[in-house]
Amino acid sequence: MAKAKATETVRVAAVSDLHYGRPNVAPLLPLIARAAAEADVLVLAGDLTDHGNPEEARALAKELAAFQKPMVGVLGNHDYESGKVDDLKQVFHECRIRILDGDAVEIRGVGFAGVKGFCGGFGRRALGPWGETAIKEFVREALDESLRLETALSKLRSERKVAVLHYSPIQGTVEGEPLEIYPFLGSSRLEDPINRYPVDVVFHGHAHHGHPEGKTMSGIPVFNVSIMLLQSAYPDRPPYRLFDLPIGAPEEDMVVMESGGTAR
Repeated sequence: MAKAKATETVRVAAVSDLHYGRPNVAPLLPLIARAAAEADVLVLAGDLTDHGNPEEARALAKELAAFQKPMVGVLGNHDYESGKVDDLKQVFHECRIRILDGDAVEIRGVGFAGVKGFCGGFGRRALGPWGETAIKEFVREALDESLRLETALSKLRSERKVAVLHYSPIQGTVEGEPLEIYPFLGSSRLEDPINRYPVDVVFHGHAHHGHPEGKTMSGIPVFNVSIMLLQSAYPDRPPYRLFDLPIGAPEEDMVVMESGGTAR
């Protein structure tokens, strides 16, 4: 029996850790313009600014204006640094970037659910809520983010689904970083809702020297789209990840694209 043909393909470009405002960062306009020529949706997986200042967000927004298509993302730990999260969200809202913070949105038939996420470690080595109050509060933050992601995923009714995080939900995409900082790069508690409410792909950042890709325990592809990592791993390609989502096609027809548009 022949496979059903896709009626439409939505191409997503994903990148994170722009750290806009950091000295000596290359202009983003050429990158954004190229992504706009290749993709239908831009996903920004956190640390959009370097210190969480609205001034950084406004300057970044001017460069992102070159992507005159839907944009969706989450904030990262750097975006929280100045305690002006609401101001950042307003700036990004005004430049048409939908910041997900425990909620979901559908774009061209693709559902996007996102949270920042949090730390805590992975698997049996994950930090448990035992002992001092500070430790319990730390673990509670990871649990709360996991529950918020689950709530967002549960709202999606679209055929294709994307999870957007800043912190990693799996250990595989932080490997390459020093072992000592693994617990601060993500939490496997974030993987639980993804396995319960399966998505087609997960994008995250934060681990600048991690591994570009991995899978959840249920086989869902996870991509670390930190711009620093992609520049290092794929020096001959633009530092963003492309992923095709065929709307109306069976799951096996999905195509993962390398940065720069080369089919794998």
